[in-house]
Amino acid sequence: MKIGAQLFTVRDFTQTLDDLALTFKKVASIGYRVVQVSGTCAFGAEWMDEQLKKNGLTCAITHTNADRVTNETDRVIAEHKIFGCPVIGIGAAPGPLDCPADIDAFAARFLPAAHRIKEAGLVFAYHNHNHEFSKLNGITIMEALANAFPSDVMDFTLDTYWIQAGGGDSAEWISKLAGRVRNVHLKDMVIADHEQRMAPVGSGNMNFPAILNACADAGTQYLLVEQDDCYGENPFDCLAQSYKYLKAQGLN
Repeated sequence: MKIGAQLFTVRDFTQTLDDLALTFKKVASIGYRVVQVSGTCAFGAEWMDEQLKKNGLTCAITHTNADRVTNETDRVIAEHKIFGCPVIGIGAAPGPLDCPADIDAFAARFLPAAHRIKEAGLVFAYHNHNHEFSKLNGITIMEALANAFPSDVMDFTLDTYWIQAGGGDSAEWISKLAGRVRNVHLKDMVIADHEQRMAPVGSGNMNFPAILNACADAGTQYLLVEQDDCYGENPFDCLAQSYKYLKAQGLN
């Protein structure tokens, strides 16, 4: 498994091409060799390929606009192939997932694109928040989504923080979806000022030894550090703290 940086953590520093290029340099200087491209300004595929190579980086996965995934599927596939990214992800469902009919509508919308992405040799992936651990007819929305797509057609970019925030056990869910979790988002959880907060990996309350063992057993390829909110701390420093912890666990 390889350590990566989810660029959504530093999204405020990626809103122009010049800033995005500088961010790649900063992330690489921490030690990261893998990134997820998410929350950035628009970019050309050739430009992205050049910048990744320039900084010794590879892109494991993107979060791509859902409308583009369904309406411009072949173009999105071609772009990802140019900069060598094997997984086309979406960061959330673009509509509600509050009843079985919503699950059916989501599947009807994304199954054709997901099959086309698979045929092209790439992977379609869905990223969870806490809402997916609500239950519909006795099963979680996560289970309903997993059942709605063949296991080789949709991956899950499981997020450790949001699983726990939804009342789930991160290691258990990674194991449940073994073979469908190429990428996992690592973020920790702490309690501060009487509220739960996101934190650098290894600094909070989550059982990361169990999570990392589950990832290894489930076939996870990339452990992507993400912190949506750094609560006034420098997000690059938060990425560095997480990287240091994961390196100490024998990862790179």
